[in-house]
Amino acid sequence: SKMTVKAVRMPCTSANVYTKVPDGGWGWTVAFAFFVVEALTYGIIKSFGVFFNDLMESFDETNSRISWIISICVFVQTFTAPLSTVLSNRFGHRLVVMAGGLLVSTGMVIASFARSVVDMYVTIGVVSGLGYCLSFLPTVTILSQYFDKRRSLVTAVASTGECFAVFSFAPAITALKEQIGWRYSMLSVGVLQLGITACGSLLRPIVIREQEEVKAQPPEESTETKYMLENEQTCTSIESIDSGVDITTSPSNVPGKTKAEPKSEEPKQHGQNPVENNSTPPAPKTKLLDFSVMRDYSFICYAFFGLFATLGFFAPSLYIIPLSRSLGIGKDHSAYILSAMAIAEVFGRIFAGWVLNKKPIRKIYIELICVVLLSVALVAFPFASGFWGLMICSVYFGFMLGTVAGTHIPLLAEDDVVGIERMSSAAGVYVFIQSLAGLAGPPLAGVLVDTTKNYSSAFYSCAAGMVLGAIFLALVRPCKTGLCHQQQQQVEVSTAGPPPELPDDFIDMDIGKAENSGKGSDSV
Repeated sequence: SKMTVKAVRMPCTSANVYTKVPDGGWGWTVAFAFFVVEALTYGIIKSFGVFFNDLMESFDETNSRISWIISICVFVQTFTAPLSTVLSNRFGHRLVVMAGGLLVSTGMVIASFARSVVDMYVTIGVVSGLGYCLSFLPTVTILSQYFDKRRSLVTAVASTGECFAVFSFAPAITALKEQIGWRYSMLSVGVLQLGITACGSLLRPIVIREQEEVKAQPPEESTETKYMLENEQTCTSIESIDSGVDITTSPSNVPGKTKAEPKSEEPKQHGQNPVENNSTPPAPKTKLLDFSVMRDYSFICYAFFGLFATLGFFAPSLYIIPLSRSLGIGKDHSAYILSAMAIAEVFGRIFAGWVLNKKPIRKIYIELICVVLLSVALVAFPFASGFWGLMICSVYFGFMLGTVAGTHIPLLAEDDVVGIERMSSAAGVYVFIQSLAGLAGPPLAGVLVDTTKNYSSAFYSCAAGMVLGAIFLALVRPCKTGLCHQQQQQVEVSTAGPPPELPDDFIDMDIGKAENSGKGSDSV
């Protein structure tokens, strides 16, 4: 079928209507918007490490207390994910993302005037954290709806926005701090984040409406077969045939809605589209939030994977600069290490998208291999010494982080997890479950650093979480095809109940009546 789009009256405001997933079109504009949103959300979060030492000196606080700023931010971002899903289903993705951009910018601007670390908890942690959630999740969800065959590749490439942001923001903010100080630098970042609102205005909603097809009229059935089907499916006596009205067993003639039509009008009905039949039941209302995914064992395992893997997502980028400074590396070279990690992450995301775009391929297994290799990268950090040793570990970690971070949410749309139909609700619940790790990860690493006086312990804790995540990820596919599938079949059989019983002689009695009436008419 040829892809068609309805004409829109106003640019950037009306919904795009397609007969199938376009795999392009306005989706490229949405992909660009997602690229910028990634840069101004996760890119800023990962670059926040450049303010770490300045905040410790200004507020005279410890590592763990400063780490709570990002921890609260990530927790609020992930904990409010179901709220983002509900608001997106109610008001649309565009309005929610635009509101999120205003919250992100407001929180960062106010934080530049903070006088204590508690003020940072409220402004960046709560206000900006809520804005990050309302900005990121609806954008990645609507991007997945615009693509099917290219979904993995496009999402992976568009998600490199945060990598380019870290690559450019880390040295830029470091240089800006030397000129105007960390407060005005943070104020400039907050003003820059207003770009999220502009990107939100580009998120046109998409509607997939299947093309209507006219089905050919099936050949005429024999009289006896028609009588038997009529009695079997609608339980209607064939004596109604005597009135000159032909009752068929078409899908529109269901029990309770069977309508008698004259034979002379039958050809006109066959030329009509079945979709336009008045007997078609109305489409069910879309649920604001569908928690039925929690009954899917494969999704539960995937959610636990996200829970533990999140421990290793933020802490390395947060502690790489303090670790390099503890090894005697200067400020400028430390920023270069963070930038190199970001560039490597770009290549990792593109590589993962290219591999996952190949068919046939079991994407969940590719993700598992990347998670295992990412765990190895985290273990390698404590053994690095000097600038080049830390640089090699950072590049390796950045590449493997890109293969996982850019694909773990879009993989929810795969049939091995929940599928594209339930992705919107599943993404909200999935990110909500991640909130606990987002809250506990950086502070746990900070406590270990304060206790051991060694930044290597932070990377060990991240590696332990990533290994646990790999174990649960390995269980996703078996749960989908094995235990979970069998139990769901048992539940369906038990809830369906036995079919309604009919008298054994029901059809025989009606056919007998028909034969008697036929003989009577012949005798007349």
